[in-house]
Amino acid sequence: MATVEEVLAETDSRMQKSVEALQRDLNTVRTGRASPALVESIMVDYYGVPTPLSQLATISVPEARSLMIQPWDKQVMKEVEKGILTSDMGLVPNNDGTAIRINLPALTEDRRKELVRMVGRKVEEGLVSIRNIRRDSLEALRSLEKNKEISQDDGHRAQEKLQGITDRFSVQMNDVKSGKESEVMEV
Repeated sequence: MATVEEVLAETDSRMQKSVEALQRDLNTVRTGRASPALVESIMVDYYGVPTPLSQLATISVPEARSLMIQPWDKQVMKEVEKGILTSDMGLVPNNDGTAIRINLPALTEDRRKELVRMVGRKVEEGLVSIRNIRRDSLEALRSLEKNKEISQDDGHRAQEKLQGITDRFSVQMNDVKSGKESEVMEV
């Protein structure tokens, strides 16, 4: 059976992974600036195998509002182009034979507000995952207490520590949210 310290360490680790997953997820949300993270996870049909674009090409940012994608295998240019077009990002690739360029138009005010709402939804999903982790850990602590492996006082102290961990990661997620929202609203 796990000890209180193991339960709390596991909780901390799982919540940290939730924050990291949220940050990765928010990297794909478009802002006013170009970022390779926007297109890295676009799936491309590479000889019948769906493959992330980041594994097929070099993605660079030559200017603030453009991306340049240079596939290592020139035979997949059409598939890369098709993958970008079929992604739900609304990007239009320009293929010049050696590289694919994507110009990112300026975001409209309505599109910015829509993106802020999307960021809010993604952060809320992250907060729900943190609450689920807390619930699992709370059940583990209560079972330790029920099985007389720890005293009631130790159980209460552990629950307070658990709440502190939860609060710390909730604050981190909200900080990530406000940073991304200001990035999206920046003109």
